[in-house]
Amino acid sequence: MKIGYARVSTQSQSLNSQIDALKEAGCERIFKEKVSGVKAERVELNRMLDMIREGDTIVIYKLDRLARSMRHLVDLVAQIEEKGANLKSLNDAMVDTTTAQGKLVFNIFASIAEFERNLISERTKAGLASAKKRGRVGGRPKGLSKEAKSKARMAASLYKNKDLSVSQICEDIGVSKATLYKYLRFMEVEIGV
Repeated sequence: MKIGYARVSTQSQSLNSQIDALKEAGCERIFKEKVSGVKAERVELNRMLDMIREGDTIVIYKLDRLARSMRHLVDLVAQIEEKGANLKSLNDAMVDTTTAQGKLVFNIFASIAEFERNLISERTKAGLASAKKRGRVGGRPKGLSKEAKSKARMAASLYKNKDLSVSQICEDIGVSKATLYKYLRFMEVEIGV
């Protein structure tokens, strides 16, 4: 089955041209979404990925409608191929995993994306090593921020008072249980079982 995926970034944009092209390409079902491509959580995309079966072809208008980066595209195509399905872009002729040539071109792109990730990783490691030699340490500062220390004092006081449950304390100060216990350990409060 041919399954279409159409996306625009804002509510004010229209999906009509994409939907028309996908229907013309023979898509039997079209998933439509009005959400920014940088959003990691795209409900309709996930629904589509969950429903595809072996032999299906995902048809998109353009690559940028599906993926936010080359790495994201590579990951999505891996998911699609894992289910025995293919991907075809109507306006990016090089992306058509239904053909041997299309798979070759896509794999070249995937290799370039992996090479780029490896280069970034090497540069990051070199930068961290260089900073370490100069006595600089990366990462978050040790300890708690001023605001977190204030919440930790409040949490310790409420916990010692024993008037509220752990869940109520978390709700009152706006933290998760894990963070509450971190605060209590920081304040050296004995935690009862």
